[in-house]
Amino acid sequence: MCGMPQQPPIRSTPTRPRRPDASMSLITNVMDHSLDDGYAEAAARKKAAGDGGMPKTLRAKLGLAVGLVLAALVVTVGAAQARVAAPVVAKEREELVDRIDRETEAADKLEDSVDKLREDVNARQREALKHSGGSARSELVGILSGAVAVHGPGVKLVVNDAKEAAAGGDGDARENSGFSDTGRVRDRDMQRVVNGLWESGAEAISINGQRLTALSAIRAAGDAILVDNKPLVPPYTVLAVGDGQRLSTRFQNSADGLYLNALHESYGIRTAISAEDDLRLPAAPSVIVRTAQPSTEKSEKGTS
Repeated sequence: MCGMPQQPPIRSTPTRPRRPDASMSLITNVMDHSLDDGYAEAAARKKAAGDGGMPKTLRAKLGLAVGLVLAALVVTVGAAQARVAAPVVAKEREELVDRIDRETEAADKLEDSVDKLREDVNARQREALKHSGGSARSELVGILSGAVAVHGPGVKLVVNDAKEAAAGGDGDARENSGFSDTGRVRDRDMQRVVNGLWESGAEAISINGQRLTALSAIRAAGDAILVDNKPLVPPYTVLAVGDGQRLSTRFQNSADGLYLNALHESYGIRTAISAEDDLRLPAAPSVIVRTAQPSTEKSEKGTS
């Protein structure tokens, strides 16, 4: 049995898979080409030319030039104003300096006048004390009160800050231990010095030419020491009239003398004491000496 010849199987052409959005070709085209070519070219030209059709470098240069012109204008105007105001400021300063000089000169004249009047008052007081009974007691009152100038043997004591004295810290060690943590002389140091000299037998004392009396006060104002409200500057020269050698020995052996020596050894405060043959102390300013006289009238007693 003859069989029929078999034909080769027909091969089918494979089909490409379709895109899921193949049915949305218009939307796909819009998404893929969102910007029209014409718009894209116009944007590229605008970007290359700038907003005003001007290269960026030229715009930057023009902006910088305008800024420099404005800065130069501001500087020029400021300099012109300063130049105009300079003579006025200089004139005001010169007038102020002249006024200060005039006021200073007037103050100096007033101070000289006060000194002359004070000397005249002191001379009249001394004369009145000499002729009030002619007794040595009146003269002694004038000497002890500081109303008259005195001279005679005594002790010269110089107290000075340490060579490298500096302002103290937050605390003051002297408040607790009796001494200072710095090399500066304080008002309480001078108080102890003066009290020690009085106790050792001094008859009259002065500090830097300022005569001390029973009413004198030694105080502090910052780092300055005031004697009767007059500021003094170191070194502090203390003159004490009395028996020179004996006064010196008694003071150095006293508690106040030992205190001063401890300040010297511990904190470098410089001291020097010497006996002198003749010291001259001025009279204290504005001292009014009042004397009392015994009453000769008999007191009347009330009758019951």
